[in-house]
Amino acid sequence: MSFLYPLFLAAGVSLAIPVIIHLFNLRKYKTVLFPHTRFLKNIQLNSRKQSQVRYKALLAARLLFLALLVLAFAQPFFPSADRGASRNALRIIYLDNSYSMSARKGARNMLDIAKEAAVKQVQKATPGTRFVLLTNDKPASFHPEQAEKVVAAIQEVELSAVHGNISKVFAAAQGVLQGEPDASADLYYYSDFQQSGFPAPPQKSLQERITFYGIPVQPEEVANVYIDTAFLASPVLQADRSNSLVVRSHVAGKLPDESPVLNLTVNGQVKSAASLDFSDAKERTDTLTFQSSGTGWQELLLTLNDVAMRFDDTFRIAARYAPNLSVLVLNEGPANPYIQAAFRAYNGFRLNQADISAIPADMKQYNLVILNGVTRLGEQQGKLLYEALDAGQTICMFPGRTANIEQLNEGLRQMGDIRIESIDTAVQAASQLQQGSPIVRDLFEKIPDNVQLPVANWHYVLSAGLSSNRQSILAFRNGDPFLAKYSPSRGQLYICATSADLQSGNFPGSYFFTPFLYLMAAQTGSGSVFAVTAGSPSPVYVALANVTERNTVHALGGGTDVIPPQRQSGAGLEVMLGSVVQQPGFYTLAAPGMDSLHAGVNQDKLESLPELRDISALQKEWKGENVQWMSLAEGGNTTASGPGLNFPLWKVCVILALVMLALETWLLTRTKVAVA
Repeated sequence: MSFLYPLFLAAGVSLAIPVIIHLFNLRKYKTVLFPHTRFLKNIQLNSRKQSQVRYKALLAARLLFLALLVLAFAQPFFPSADRGASRNALRIIYLDNSYSMSARKGARNMLDIAKEAAVKQVQKATPGTRFVLLTNDKPASFHPEQAEKVVAAIQEVELSAVHGNISKVFAAAQGVLQGEPDASADLYYYSDFQQSGFPAPPQKSLQERITFYGIPVQPEEVANVYIDTAFLASPVLQADRSNSLVVRSHVAGKLPDESPVLNLTVNGQVKSAASLDFSDAKERTDTLTFQSSGTGWQELLLTLNDVAMRFDDTFRIAARYAPNLSVLVLNEGPANPYIQAAFRAYNGFRLNQADISAIPADMKQYNLVILNGVTRLGEQQGKLLYEALDAGQTICMFPGRTANIEQLNEGLRQMGDIRIESIDTAVQAASQLQQGSPIVRDLFEKIPDNVQLPVANWHYVLSAGLSSNRQSILAFRNGDPFLAKYSPSRGQLYICATSADLQSGNFPGSYFFTPFLYLMAAQTGSGSVFAVTAGSPSPVYVALANVTERNTVHALGGGTDVIPPQRQSGAGLEVMLGSVVQQPGFYTLAAPGMDSLHAGVNQDKLESLPELRDISALQKEWKGENVQWMSLAEGGNTTASGPGLNFPLWKVCVILALVMLALETWLLTRTKVAVA
């Protein structure tokens, strides 16, 4: 048996009180006078025997009453079978310091409450106990430390943008045990048990040699208004023109009593504001307009005045005016009005027109080369286009309709293992959209279920070898590509199976046409709009004139200088900024031979959803000899529950103490001698 509050056992000295009282009372005698004395001897013997029995029972009742009362305050419990073996186990304390722990309960947030309880736990531990402190962003140390150092480390823990996960914590605990081959560990898990961080119990292999103590630290009720996402309505920032910023905000929990105010600042200057009236809806979309002059990078900052949880009330976008995005259209015949209209709608592009017979030898200055309506593509033209692809350029081809498809295949063979097999004159609609393609992923936050895909009145049947690395972005029902991306070298080659005119289909007038062209153009040059999620592996593309091992991109911001993971792609690098930057803010990407880029890093939206696990249901789902559940009482003290700890022995002690009190009362009423 063990005790939660063993110091209360010191009150056991009170057991001496009834013993002393009885010793003094046994020395008192009372004379009883009888008119006849012939039965006096028998009366004295019987009275003496009865008094001794009654006095002993009364003393025992009083002693048991006090003893049970002392035990009730000490709160005894029977530990699990393996608990005795883990008395000297390594104690690992995990503090969930994710942003969801910023929810408040009174004047303090959940993290402060958890830290206070953890400090008390360490201070009450047996001298010499070894501790390891784990948090979401970093462990205090992978080596066991003494209580004093761990207390100091706990007090320094702050909220972090890193999202917590039960499996990661168990994996970290197993990593600690690798240095302790013969040891076991008690893992004390202080968390709000958010649904996303505790979706299910971890694998059994991660629980070996570990006894889990779940300590929920949950607010009574959470109401949160947060900015889900924001994006520019145009693909580039317009100089000296009105720009539109689309903002989507959500409510988690109950609706706010007052409408929050959404503010937009650009480079520190307030540009627009809107009042968010959610009424009965949980989400809404607003469009803020602003105008900004000047060149260079613009830092767009959206803020909400939500007081419940503040960490997700800010959204950051870094954007710049990009007049240097240049597009070359090589026509066979007249210029295409749909291509012209797409790029002239915004002043962020320079459109150049030329004949297919006059392909320039050097096309590095162009972000996108479009082949429009071509029915003949010679060997020399194909070689020039391949050189552009090998330099990392992006090419998009809209072939013209011709019966002599071999004239097109001659040039396609020079660019890669690509061939036109035949022509299909049946009217067909595209039925498949590749969600993993970059130009689709960047176009949609979430692809609508009823999105209308384009229709082709005729199309070429395209085939490709493995070396061409084909990816069908739009495809027909039979699997033939409508629009496909090929990567035969460093650059990207897009081929549409039909022409870009309304006689060939409705693709030029569809929702996809203009955005796809914009995103193709942005693939060659560095992007102009960056909003990254912390912890996300999504890359940021950085264009470099000459990619070498020395072109290492650094991320600068917030007093840090880190080197994110990066890989060569086309004529530049894909930089995984979000995978190493966890703190939201504006960051600069810089490397030798490139213009610096800016990016806004935002927090993970998983922390904005205060969906907490029901602890009673979780206890039924996850139980076992190595699983214990504890609760925080007022003042940060913990009370235990779970297998071996869930039976309330202190209540049994209280009940037995009341029984002893009742027995004492009954004995007193039956006793004819006066006792104190």
